[in-house]
Amino acid sequence: MDELTPKKLQDDGLAPYRIFSRAEWAKLRADTPMTLTAHEVVRLQSLNDPTSLEEVAAIYLPLSRLLSLYVAATQGLFRATQRFLLAEQDGKVPYIIGIAGSVAVGKSTTARVLQALLARWPNTPKVDLVTTDGFLWPNAELERQGMMERKGFPESYNTQALLHFLGDIKAGRRNVEAPVYSHLVYDVVPGGKQVIDRPDILIVEGVNVLQPARLPKDGSVIPFVSDFFDFSVYIDADEEVLNNWYVTRWMRLRNELFRDPQSYWSKYAHVSEAEALQMAERLWGRINLVNLRENILPTRRRASLILRKGADHRIEEVALRRL
Repeated sequence: MDELTPKKLQDDGLAPYRIFSRAEWAKLRADTPMTLTAHEVVRLQSLNDPTSLEEVAAIYLPLSRLLSLYVAATQGLFRATQRFLLAEQDGKVPYIIGIAGSVAVGKSTTARVLQALLARWPNTPKVDLVTTDGFLWPNAELERQGMMERKGFPESYNTQALLHFLGDIKAGRRNVEAPVYSHLVYDVVPGGKQVIDRPDILIVEGVNVLQPARLPKDGSVIPFVSDFFDFSVYIDADEEVLNNWYVTRWMRLRNELFRDPQSYWSKYAHVSEAEALQMAERLWGRINLVNLRENILPTRRRASLILRKGADHRIEEVALRRL
């Protein structure tokens, strides 16, 4: 077997999934209409994550159909519960979807495509997207704690702020603020904020959103970020494939983002192609691969759905957790 041939997903019984081939999953689209154009799909895809209209039709339309059913059922349950409690019908609780996976696996593309598709279903016209990058500690704090090389690891996030944000969203509060991150300056934007005002669906994307909290020894109650999710997606690929994608993306950034004088990475613009390639391999092996093995991959079986990618970025298998 070629080293880049994706391993098959397996149901080990610990987290029971129903596993679909690409062709089997694509049939579940049924008569769901295509609501995106090829131009829109190109605009939604991330750097070095090619996504075609055919991929949207085969993978994301069936998923959007399933999620629309789940959201409608949850909305119905909420209304029934309100009637049972004799409560006023003036509020709504957003349906929260978490998207997890390694650096360079294509989380942002999946999140944006799902946002666009779900916003065109009649029962969910307002769909917002938040990335957990904004909840990273600022670089100054990471440097103070000697954690710059742990950026992206669970301890590099202000988890309490993220939990408070999700708690306010689930409570149906108005105008909840989330911090904003800039990939250009590689840091949280001082004073930057994204305002979330009671959407029908909120998509939360980040490498460690399925990571369980470290339990305290004094009996304190510590929620997990994923406790607030109604549905979660893990995007999966082999380590060798992820390594290739990361290095390829890094080299493309070297030719684009690194040459912007405002970029955090502009200090590396002068390095040769060979040096940049070595740097990318070191960063992958020393930081991102370690984070993948220690923190990200172990959460895969906590997801409601696993999308398994091949070396060509196409999703080859889908695993859906049984209800």
